[in-house]
Amino acid sequence: MYVSGSLAAGEFDRASDVDVVVVTETEISRERLASLDALHTRVAQRDAWCATELECTYISRAALRRFDPASAVHANLDRGPGERLKFATYDEGWVVHCHLLRTKGITLAGPDPATLIDEVPSGTLRQAMRAVLAGWAAGLLARPDALRARGYQSYVVLSLCRIRYTLETGAVVSKRRAAEWAQSALDAKWRPLIDRALVDRQQPRAPAAEEAVALTLEFIREGCEVAQADAP
Repeated sequence: MYVSGSLAAGEFDRASDVDVVVVTETEISRERLASLDALHTRVAQRDAWCATELECTYISRAALRRFDPASAVHANLDRGPGERLKFATYDEGWVVHCHLLRTKGITLAGPDPATLIDEVPSGTLRQAMRAVLAGWAAGLLARPDALRARGYQSYVVLSLCRIRYTLETGAVVSKRRAAEWAQSALDAKWRPLIDRALVDRQQPRAPAAEEAVALTLEFIREGCEVAQADAP
């Protein structure tokens, strides 16, 4: 069992989720999924602010070694009240999570995560980020209403900063560090949007401003154009 994400990177705050990865010998069966879901339901009922902020992945040792689209269905729990453990198909963006787990993961139980995950080359990280832009990010252009919640809209902006950082450098940093880089490295017109995202993430359930939504869509379009131009 390992902790990854912002908590492992040392940039955790009350607006962050808690990323947990549980490595199993074999993939979780449907029967086992039900009992684990009951466990997570009990955890969510605890009197703790983070009880519904867990993002959990249950993945077999073999599947964790390196990303394989043919073996990409794993048990998953998203953050938020009422979320249930389910089977989900992981896309190429999982490569980035594996890299962070390998290099910064906190071990709760088990061997060093670096012994379970192959090193991820910078070219693979760039390709993963291009795939995320072409899939998840480009998909938001067709459903802009998904950006109406301030928490998700700010998450998208900060995620785009991280993607642009990786495309430029081949490395992966936290969303906050990527945002700081983007404020100086990207066009100055994006600075107000990024500044606002760093603040608005603390009010996730408030509605996003219309101007912020429109600028976020423009930011996505530019990111997709940069990714296409950067493709080998």
